[in-house]
Amino acid sequence: MLNQSTIFLLILFLLGYIGKNQSIMIAVYVLIGLQLFKMDDKLFPYIQDKGIGWGVTIITVAVLVPIATGEIGFSELAQSVKSYYAWIAIGAGIFVAVIAKNGLTLLADDPHLTTALVMGTILAVVFFNGVAVGPLIGAGIAYMIMRAVDFFLP
Repeated sequence: MLNQSTIFLLILFLLGYIGKNQSIMIAVYVLIGLQLFKMDDKLFPYIQDKGIGWGVTIITVAVLVPIATGEIGFSELAQSVKSYYAWIAIGAGIFVAVIAKNGLTLLADDPHLTTALVMGTILAVVFFNGVAVGPLIGAGIAYMIMRAVDFFLP
């Protein structure tokens, strides 16, 4: 049971604990639990294939809750677009959504980069009090930088 992947997961758990990152700790706990119960061979490929989609759906549901509760309606939308901050936020939303789309492509084409993205996220959380927003946007930013490097260094 104590193989390289388990040791790696335990190190990630420890870093998550040090960085007070509950998401990393829960993720590691779930993955080790699936390994312990010998469910990893069946579930890991499915989770790897569908997990990002599930995560995006859950985040989308959370973001839309204020609309569902009536906290945000058409009047609030109309009021918000009168502010230049709202237009900056709209532009930023469009920008990160396009970047994330490219990140999804990068993760699908080069899944080994996920490890580097996760490590970067964990290091930022532990040492710089960052917030783990997930590998998708990180992959999108990495994709943009890689394309720029490829452009300038053929």
